[in-house]
Amino acid sequence: MTTKPPPKNLGNARRPQHKARKPEVRTRSLRPAPREKQVESEENLPRGTYPPDEIGIGSNVVPRVTFTNTIDVPPKRRAPQPQASRQELESQISDLESRLDQMIRASASGVVRQATAPSSDALASPSPATPALDAPPLDPSHPLASNPYFKQRWGRQGLQERIEEVDAFGYDPAFEKKLGGVLDFLHRRYFRVRVRGVENIPSAGRGIIVANHSGTFPFDGLVLRTAVARAQPERRAVRWLTEDFVHYLPFAGVFFNRMGAVRACQENAERLLNQEELVAVFPEGVKGISKLYERRYTLERFGRGGFVRLALRTGSPLVPCAIIGAEESNPMLHRLDYLPKLFGLPYLPITPTFPWLGPFGLIPAPTRWTILFGEPFSFDGYGPEAADDSVLVGRLSDRVQRSIEELIAQGLRDRKSVWLG
Repeated sequence: MTTKPPPKNLGNARRPQHKARKPEVRTRSLRPAPREKQVESEENLPRGTYPPDEIGIGSNVVPRVTFTNTIDVPPKRRAPQPQASRQELESQISDLESRLDQMIRASASGVVRQATAPSSDALASPSPATPALDAPPLDPSHPLASNPYFKQRWGRQGLQERIEEVDAFGYDPAFEKKLGGVLDFLHRRYFRVRVRGVENIPSAGRGIIVANHSGTFPFDGLVLRTAVARAQPERRAVRWLTEDFVHYLPFAGVFFNRMGAVRACQENAERLLNQEELVAVFPEGVKGISKLYERRYTLERFGRGGFVRLALRTGSPLVPCAIIGAEESNPMLHRLDYLPKLFGLPYLPITPTFPWLGPFGLIPAPTRWTILFGEPFSFDGYGPEAADDSVLVGRLSDRVQRSIEELIAQGLRDRKSVWLG
């Protein structure tokens, strides 16, 4: 019996040796390079060999991946340029503004000028600012002296027509002057205002007029201002403080602002008093003008005494004032409180004419008005630090409120008729 020879160890069979290839250098780029064309096909290669572009791992064949040598080199940083100082920037800005003003005036006069943009050298080195033409040139030979636009803008007639007296609160004296005839008609013919005790108002310097608030719509501030300007020999202008909602009303807010009204707050009042103005306040606020007719001439609570703190801080005298006749000009029979708040209004009045006649229902009736001024209160003996004493402020506020109530009672006793006074 013949035995078969042991099988040969095929694993130890010597495979054909190939020439060692130089390993390729892999770079940091992740983009694979296109495969090179194979030199030999797989059919022509002997068993156990792999194409030159492939690597054998066990029984798997993994294609060789090459990477291109594209390494991004960060750019070199430029040296930081020195920043211009604040004075240099202001000089450059003023220079550009003056050039822009000249270009606007030239285009308005029909002259087309080609403005040259400032170069980088000019911006780096500041040049002296060219003053803007804010006044007519003194030299008649100036090229703009004979310009028709310049004459219309800066000539004698143009300067007279310009409105430059509007203050920071919106008061426009030119607008008030145009309505002077209407104000005189309301003061002398329509309301037939009588003023008593006007000598108690300071003829000069700061002062605070404290008055009752009534009339459904805040006409009393405008009537008070007109009455003082017509009755006082010095014809002082009263700046009265109004509620916030008045300034949001269409047309009415702008109208009252241009006539001299100021939004009510401590900062605005102190600023006016520091300018030696005469300020009128209505401590009742919205509650004063939203009273029903059955509670006419009944004072509401005077808040937290803010007007007293104002007088103590600024050293201003307080002049009590009573306005009679405004309650009957727009008698409020009922009011809506919740629905108007959706539109930013504190209330919606129901009067004999509003809202049945629309906006014309807010026109006040021609009742006879009487304005009384009492003796002023002086708080010079307390000092500014007394404004922080809440007990003292409350006691002084009650004294002023009682004084106004006495003036109201006196005016009602002397009045014989709502329409004739």
